[in-house]
Amino acid sequence: MAEKFDVVVLGSGAAGLTAAFTAAASGLSVGVFEKAAEVGGTTAWSGGNVWIPNNPLMAGVGVHDSDDEAFTYLMSLSRGLLSEPLVRAYLQAGPEMVEFLDARAGTEFYVAEGFPDYHPEHPGGKPEGGRTLETPLFPFDELGAWHHRVTPGPYFAELHLVQRETPIGAAVPQPPSAEELARRRIRDERGRGQSLVGRLLKACLDSGVVVRTDHRATELVVRDGRVSGVRFDGSAEVDASRGVVLATGGFEWNEEYKKAFLRGPLTHPVTMPTSEGDGLRMAMKVGVSLGNMREAWWSPVAVLPDGVNPMNRVMVNADRTRPRSIIVNRSGRRFTNEAANYNAFGGAFHAEDVTTFDYANLPCWLVFDQEYLRRYGTVGPYPPNEEPPPWLITGASLGELADRLGVPADEFERTVTRWNGHAAAGHDPDFRRGESAHDRWWGDPYLKGKPEATLGPLDEPPFYAVPLVSGALGTKGGPQTDAEARVLDLDGVPIEGFYAAGNVMASPFGMTYGGAGGTLGPAMVYGYIAGRHLAGRPA
Repeated sequence: MAEKFDVVVLGSGAAGLTAAFTAAASGLSVGVFEKAAEVGGTTAWSGGNVWIPNNPLMAGVGVHDSDDEAFTYLMSLSRGLLSEPLVRAYLQAGPEMVEFLDARAGTEFYVAEGFPDYHPEHPGGKPEGGRTLETPLFPFDELGAWHHRVTPGPYFAELHLVQRETPIGAAVPQPPSAEELARRRIRDERGRGQSLVGRLLKACLDSGVVVRTDHRATELVVRDGRVSGVRFDGSAEVDASRGVVLATGGFEWNEEYKKAFLRGPLTHPVTMPTSEGDGLRMAMKVGVSLGNMREAWWSPVAVLPDGVNPMNRVMVNADRTRPRSIIVNRSGRRFTNEAANYNAFGGAFHAEDVTTFDYANLPCWLVFDQEYLRRYGTVGPYPPNEEPPPWLITGASLGELADRLGVPADEFERTVTRWNGHAAAGHDPDFRRGESAHDRWWGDPYLKGKPEATLGPLDEPPFYAVPLVSGALGTKGGPQTDAEARVLDLDGVPIEGFYAAGNVMASPFGMTYGGAGGTLGPAMVYGYIAGRHLAGRPA
């Protein structure tokens, strides 16, 4: 006999856990089924930021916002591709979700102060920040039997930090002392995505949500036009009397789907390898409308040798924004603003050279000098040092480095000379690096807010290079939904009992990325909207 719940949620990242808790808080029986052996999905690997415009915490840090400002901002980035009703639904439900989760789930959100939007100079943007939230440290011993069942992630060597204690999350970060870190380890107090998942998981468990791992869903059960359950590997079936929430993540680890749908190369995702498009396949089999299929949350990625981290790759974020560094393509030329947000930067990888019928900016390399290595270290992470790690390409001169990269030495040297002139002048007329508040937030943490945070010469040999490839934090195309997170059929009609949230759905953000937490923001809000609708609560 099939196990029965009111609501079945597929996936245990932020979208799935938010949907599950919201439904359970209204008294519904909920089962969460996770494909992997551990819960948390890519959320648990992330920085844990959540982008919520006009959130109720902004006033406390002196920032004014409104739905209209945020709507203007997102639509200014939309290129006519965003659904206005879905954007409005996100903006209206986001602040409500923050208040609900803080009051009922113990999220304890606070503002990541000063963190600007990713396109802050666009109409409605916030150069002063305020829209990005995070959660405090969470003691994992409170999870009891689930303490060690959250995927720890490969990218953060230290789990016991919050984002504001790192160069990403604060103007001048104040990392904890060795004594404080030792204290945090006693109860395993974790920050960033670990904290967010830990808090949502505890709220779900305390509300009676049943959580199962090692359950790969293969098919939706449809009866009389309504989604009423799920089949899993091994033919096990679970009934869902009210509905199923699809929150299984994207399809970035499915080579067939990437070739079929994406607008450009995505060779190195930095997400959970379980994001293979299972949810997309199940949705297509029941006749859904698809949307935003060409898009992903793009990012430049460095490939690392075996053993540096379990994924042998790392998202390249702060490293490319620091002074004394540029990025060049195989022609030896710069091709974009290196300090732009990672999603926008990813678009540069899709530019074509119509003469050679090849991607113009792949391969490419992050190039920097000895003083950069001495001050900042490099990708890995590799700490500040006089000696380079073995995975860097090294040249005693610019010409020698060019030869090792296989780029024209004369053009490469001209590029560096021109860049050094821009750095001396404090202005980059080629790609406007350092003009945006976003650019000046990154870079050197002790120069935040100034162009010098990201502008600086390459003039101290030896010189180094790191190859970059096209990666992503997940795809963001899938079944289209309405403003209640209900999945739409091929005629645009909601399929009864079928909801979607997170990277598996057609993102309400289209190709845009509003600010830090721009992936988790819509994932959680549409998870909340789905849970709210399933519980019969009005919008």
